[in-house]
Amino acid sequence: MPDYKGIQGTAVQNFAADPPAPVTGQVWYNSTTGQFKYQDTIPAGAWATGGSLNTARSQLAGAGTQTAALAFGGNDGSVTAVNESYNGTTWTELGDLNTARRGLAGTGTNTAALAFGGTTTIPAGPGMTGVNESWNGTTWTELGDLNTARQLLKNAGTNTAALAFGGETAAIIVGNTETWNGTSWTEVNDLTTVRTNLGGCGATNTAALAFGGQIPAGPTTTAATESWNGTSWTELNDLNTAREALAGAGINTAALAFGGLTTVNVANTETWNGTSWTEVNDLNLARKAMGSAGTNTSALGFGGGPPTQNATEEWNAPYSATETITLTT
Repeated sequence: MPDYKGIQGTAVQNFAADPPAPVTGQVWYNSTTGQFKYQDTIPAGAWATGGSLNTARSQLAGAGTQTAALAFGGNDGSVTAVNESYNGTTWTELGDLNTARRGLAGTGTNTAALAFGGTTTIPAGPGMTGVNESWNGTTWTELGDLNTARQLLKNAGTNTAALAFGGETAAIIVGNTETWNGTSWTEVNDLTTVRTNLGGCGATNTAALAFGGQIPAGPTTTAATESWNGTSWTELNDLNTAREALAGAGINTAALAFGGLTTVNVANTETWNGTSWTEVNDLNLARKAMGSAGTNTSALGFGGGPPTQNATEEWNAPYSATETITLTT
């Protein structure tokens, strides 16, 4: 590399191990591995492995951020009430939900979350519930139930101003949408595309995004995307890959959709810019029915299956990575 010093102002340094905090563009020689390496930035983002859940499960719900998340409920072979908190490195078990359930929805933060809907049995039929619980960082408290008991619904907002949409009752797939004001749920305008097992996200109950899912005919997966403005849903551009049981993170103008089921589990990840979806780097592990938290540039995906997983992955965009230089002669 005869011109590197002239361009960068420094020589290529020799290290016995990769430096702990290299900067983008830095080049070094690892004398232990005998390799030249450099630090690169991937603008589109990438997934990295995080700390594993203590309880492997699917059909769980999540809340919070990538470094302060909450995972609750799910299917670990039976219906579970387990609740865990993530600090960016490890998961710690905390106080359980009052009502064990799977296929529930959740929103808020890891110290102020809301858990609603789901089913208390396997299979789902007789156990469909509208139970709603609020988390204060220590314990769960039961509050006013959903108007429509259902599972596999999605969510947006906070623990005092939430949105619940889609899902299925014991008999049918629904488009029901309800808003939460901290005390009670109110039915508002339905989704344009009735669906269950969908993806969704949103920071408030007046600005949400619904995408993917399963529609009644078929059964068939859909790529449909809709935006909620506090009054009604509007159809927008579809996902690139139609699927159900996918996860989501972010807001209605800057979202991330990942994982899910077509006819097989997929690892597909797509970013939303408020107008269209773009395919980016896949999850490391293809799976469906994950919990999720975070934003479109700093997301967390955890659990899922089958088989039931405890794996956690962290999405960062842009993503900094160490690359190896291949020398040719």
